Amino acid sequence: MSINPIMAKLAAKLQRTDLPKVKPGDSVRVNVKIKEGDKERVQAFEGTVIAMKSGPQGSFTVRKMSFGQGVERIFPLNSKAIDTIEIIRSNKVRRAKLFYLRELKGKAARLKEADQAR
Repeated sequence: MSINPIMAKLAAKLQRTDLPKVKPGDSVRVNVKIKEGDKERVQAFEGTVIAMKSGPQGSFTVRKMSFGQGVERIFPLNSKAIDTIEIIRSNKVRRAKLFYLRELKGKAARLKEADQAR
Protein backbone atom coordinates (compact mmCIF):
# COMPACT_ATOMS: atom_id res chain seq x y z
CA MET A 1 0.00 0.00 0.00
CA SER A 2 1.58 3.25 -1.11
CA ILE A 3 1.12 6.52 0.68
CA ASN A 4 -0.25 9.56 -1.09
CA PRO A 5 2.67 11.83 -2.20
CA ILE A 6 1.01 14.88 -0.64
CA MET A 7 0.62 13.06 2.68
CA ALA A 8 4.25 11.89 2.46
CA LYS A 9 5.45 15.49 2.05
CA LEU A 10 3.29 16.65 4.95
CA ALA A 11 4.53 13.83 7.19
CA ALA A 12 8.16 14.65 6.31
CA LYS A 13 7.58 18.30 7.17
CA LEU A 14 6.04 17.49 10.55
CA GLN A 15 8.75 14.96 11.45
CA ARG A 16 10.82 15.98 14.50
CA THR A 17 14.57 15.86 13.90
CA ASP A 18 15.75 17.13 17.30
CA LEU A 19 15.07 13.84 19.10
CA PRO A 20 17.54 10.92 19.14
CA LYS A 21 16.73 7.58 17.52
CA VAL A 22 15.49 5.18 20.19
CA LYS A 23 15.19 1.43 19.76
CA PRO A 24 13.76 -1.42 21.81
CA GLY A 25 15.93 -2.23 24.80
CA ASP A 26 17.19 1.33 25.33
CA SER A 27 16.91 2.77 28.82
CA VAL A 28 15.60 6.28 28.27
CA ARG A 29 14.51 9.36 30.19
CA VAL A 30 11.65 11.14 28.44
CA ASN A 31 11.05 14.70 29.63
CA VAL A 32 7.39 15.51 29.00
CA LYS A 33 5.74 18.93 29.18
CA ILE A 34 2.77 18.78 31.57
CA LYS A 35 0.21 21.58 31.62
CA GLU A 36 -1.54 22.15 34.97
CA GLY A 37 -3.98 25.00 34.78
CA ASP A 38 -2.04 27.96 33.41
CA LYS A 39 1.36 26.58 34.47
CA GLU A 40 3.59 24.31 32.43
CA ARG A 41 6.29 22.09 33.88
CA VAL A 42 8.54 19.26 32.71
CA GLN A 43 8.11 15.77 34.16
CA ALA A 44 10.63 12.95 33.60
CA PHE A 45 9.56 9.38 32.82
CA GLU A 46 12.47 6.94 32.96
CA GLY A 47 12.28 3.33 31.83
CA THR A 48 13.00 0.76 29.12
CA VAL A 49 11.67 1.00 25.57
CA ILE A 50 9.72 -2.23 25.06
CA ALA A 51 8.05 -1.51 21.69
CA MET A 52 8.26 0.77 18.68
CA LYS A 53 5.64 1.52 16.04
CA SER A 54 6.85 3.01 12.78
CA GLY A 55 5.24 5.31 10.25
CA PRO A 56 4.28 8.99 10.29
CA GLN A 57 2.19 8.49 13.44
CA GLY A 58 4.79 6.23 15.05
CA SER A 59 5.09 5.78 18.78
CA PHE A 60 7.18 4.01 21.38
CA THR A 61 6.25 2.34 24.67
CA VAL A 62 8.33 2.88 27.81
CA ARG A 63 8.00 0.61 30.86
CA LYS A 64 9.24 1.27 34.38
CA MET A 65 8.72 -0.23 37.80
CA SER A 66 7.23 2.12 40.39
CA PHE A 67 6.88 0.82 43.95
CA GLY A 68 6.67 -2.76 42.68
CA GLN A 69 4.04 -1.96 40.05
CA GLY A 70 4.81 -1.91 36.34
CA VAL A 71 3.92 1.37 34.63
CA GLU A 72 3.83 1.68 30.85
CA ARG A 73 3.40 4.85 28.88
CA ILE A 74 3.02 5.26 25.13
CA PHE A 75 4.62 8.34 23.58
CA PRO A 76 3.93 9.52 20.01
CA LEU A 77 7.26 10.09 18.24
CA ASN A 78 6.35 13.50 16.83
CA SER A 79 4.52 14.82 19.89
CA LYS A 80 5.06 18.43 20.86
CA ALA A 81 4.56 17.38 24.49
CA ILE A 82 7.95 15.61 24.46
CA ASP A 83 10.61 18.09 25.54
CA THR A 84 13.70 15.86 25.28
CA ILE A 85 14.65 12.20 25.15
CA GLU A 86 17.89 11.10 26.81
CA ILE A 87 19.29 7.65 26.06
CA ILE A 88 20.78 6.51 29.37
CA ARG A 89 21.94 3.08 28.23
CA SER A 90 21.62 0.88 25.15
CA ASN A 91 20.92 -2.77 25.81
CA LYS A 92 21.42 -5.82 23.61
CA VAL A 93 18.10 -7.42 22.65
CA ARG A 94 17.07 -9.92 19.99
CA ARG A 95 13.42 -9.00 19.76
CA ALA A 96 11.51 -6.03 18.38
CA LYS A 97 8.81 -6.26 21.05
CA LEU A 98 9.94 -6.88 24.62
CA PHE A 99 6.54 -7.72 26.07
CA TYR A 100 8.04 -10.71 27.89
CA LEU A 101 9.54 -8.20 30.36
CA ARG A 102 6.03 -7.67 31.75
CA GLU A 103 6.14 -11.11 33.36
CA LEU A 104 9.67 -10.81 34.80
CA LYS A 105 10.50 -9.33 38.20
CA GLY A 106 13.70 -8.09 39.83
CA LYS A 107 17.02 -9.34 38.51
CA ALA A 108 15.35 -11.51 35.88
CA ALA A 109 14.10 -8.35 34.13
CA ARG A 110 17.61 -6.99 33.59
CA LEU A 111 18.99 -6.60 30.07
CA LYS A 112 22.62 -6.93 28.99
CA GLU A 113 24.31 -3.70 27.96
CA ALA A 114 25.28 -3.42 24.30
CA ASP A 115 28.99 -3.38 23.56
CA GLN A 116 29.94 0.24 22.83
CA ALA A 117 33.20 -0.74 21.08
CA ARG A 118 31.42 -2.28 18.09
